Amino acid sequence: MSADQVAPGAAADQALSQRAAQLDGQDPLARYRSLFVGTETPLSYLDGNSLGRPLQRTIGDITAFISDGWGGRLIRGWDEDWLEMPQRIGDQLGRAVLGAAPGQTIIADSTTVVLYKLIRAALAAVQDPDRNELVLDTENFPTDRYLVEGIALEEGLTLRWIETDPAAGVTVDQVRAATGPRTAVVLLSQIAYRSGHLADLPAITAAVHDAGALVVWDLCHSAGSVEIALDSADVDFAAGCTYKYLNGGPGSPAFAYVNRRHLAGLNQPIWGWMGRKDAFAMAAGYEPAEGIRAFLSGTPAIFGMLAMQGTLDLIEEAGMAAIRDKSEHLTAFAVEIFDAWLAPLGAELGSPRNPGERGSHITVDHPGFTKADVAGLWDGDVIPDFRAPHGIRVGLSPLSTSFAEVLQGMAAIRDRLAA
Repeated sequence: MSADQVAPGAAADQALSQRAAQLDGQDPLARYRSLFVGTETPLSYLDGNSLGRPLQRTIGDITAFISDGWGGRLIRGWDEDWLEMPQRIGDQLGRAVLGAAPGQTIIADSTTVVLYKLIRAALAAVQDPDRNELVLDTENFPTDRYLVEGIALEEGLTLRWIETDPAAGVTVDQVRAATGPRTAVVLLSQIAYRSGHLADLPAITAAVHDAGALVVWDLCHSAGSVEIALDSADVDFAAGCTYKYLNGGPGSPAFAYVNRRHLAGLNQPIWGWMGRKDAFAMAAGYEPAEGIRAFLSGTPAIFGMLAMQGTLDLIEEAGMAAIRDKSEHLTAFAVEIFDAWLAPLGAELGSPRNPGERGSHITVDHPGFTKADVAGLWDGDVIPDFRAPHGIRVGLSPLSTSFAEVLQGMAAIRDRLAA
């Protein structure tokens, strides 16, 4: 079938264009878009769920840091500011994004390393030899699966897998069925990286606790895009990256959250000098620092923290409720366009239809989609990402994405599919 036969009419296109303009005109967060690098260009960026745009402010912050902080204060910067940054910015992240009181969040390492620390710490906290099962789902992000498989091998533990629908995510009933008197730790992602399904974090946490186990949440795709309330849900542990909706830049350090009730006497497995009490004493033997600082290991990554600080300031100004509201409207508009343009071409929506049941991305599946199609879109300055076997993810960052940008990018996907 030719593109002329399947392409929607000019009237339908005009209606969607008017709808995008209307939504942008009504958007209370629209003014934030111009604060990000590159938004003045015609490029359509649909991959904010993989790597967020940098803020204009970040250019000045990092330039000033190089000339005044690093270049001017040199080694004195550690005593004057840098040593306290992981906990200070961690507290701001907890306050602005995670629903966490001070003293429970710290910036450290990569997500992989942080998750390893948290899972091993959680296992040590269980202290019940009969609890020898780790629970996770088949559609979790590869790092999460690989880590748990490795830890199970190290510790002689059993893996219990939750078989998950790739177009959906883990449910409370599935968690209840998979947990019991042998469960030690459950590792889940709040948002499924393929489908965008938003797990019921409070209810699942309660279900894990009902089974007498502990839960570790991966918040990589939710931090900065949905409202999170770790303290009120009584979450045990959580980790997440900062280069998606928090705009920390490529490889920016991850964060660790440990519920205050677990901090006393908790041991994490990677002992490093920055996690030791009085690190600069250079003393023999390891004595952990008090509180969340014990989850540091090596030297903090200052550049990534500088970049994310600007976004945290914006989030505190805008409020996560408003950010979540725009996220739902963005993905709803993307689904509206999908129904009008892509479904008639044989595409399927690989995400929940209810905006309240998904994060800030949708996945469009079509048996004809390949990595080459995404490469072609990239060449035309339309940037989604590809997820095998045949999915295109459309990731929408509420602070930097406009509705017109969504329409432009989805039009390019339509044209590619119809060609």
